Amino acid sequence: MALKDIPAAARPREKLLAHGPSALADAELVALLLRTGLKGTSVLQLAERTLHGFGGLAGLLQAQAADLACIKGLGPAKRAELGAVMELARRSLAQQLAERPVFDSPQRVKDYLRLKLAAHEHEVFAVLFLDAQHHLIRLEEMFRGTLSQTSVYPREVVKRALQLHAGAVILAHNHPSGVAEPSRADEFLTRTLAAALQMIDVRVLDHLVVGKAEVVSFAERGLL
Repeated sequence: MALKDIPAAARPREKLLAHGPSALADAELVALLLRTGLKGTSVLQLAERTLHGFGGLAGLLQAQAADLACIKGLGPAKRAELGAVMELARRSLAQQLAERPVFDSPQRVKDYLRLKLAAHEHEVFAVLFLDAQHHLIRLEEMFRGTLSQTSVYPREVVKRALQLHAGAVILAHNHPSGVAEPSRADEFLTRTLAAALQMIDVRVLDHLVVGKAEVVSFAERGLL
């Protein structure tokens, strides 16, 4: 069924205007961004295909620009639209973390890191540098590695913390396998970095391991 053949009250734009965005299914929200479909494929069908291709909305939000090109029908304009929305989501979360202490909403930190790190096919080690009130200064992806490991240099983390006048940090890295379970190597690295940063009075508040479906917190597990 083409979008024009759907009763007006059931079309995504009309539903949103009448009932608000929460009344729309994921595919309907994506369809609003895509605006048009393909010959023989309605925009709703294209939206459903796009979501299916990334395993749902969470996967789509974590996709990189190059990944979107794999979906037939997502030309440069549509990829730009989706990319802009994904970046707005990341910036919105970053702004909220900068305006209030990060532990006012631990889930928001996890959501932000999933949007930033989960889609990488290689391992990335990142640091959230925080001020003395635990507001976000910035997130920096400091080291990149292979699919199995990353070489992390504590002196570089210490140097950057001093440059940014950080009062605390949250460490984070992704597991490209998708499984967020921390390894023994992750635990050893955390202790090493915590000891190095303690020398300059910078506290490690947490180490978060980012998988495809979840983010595991060292602090919540009592590993810090």
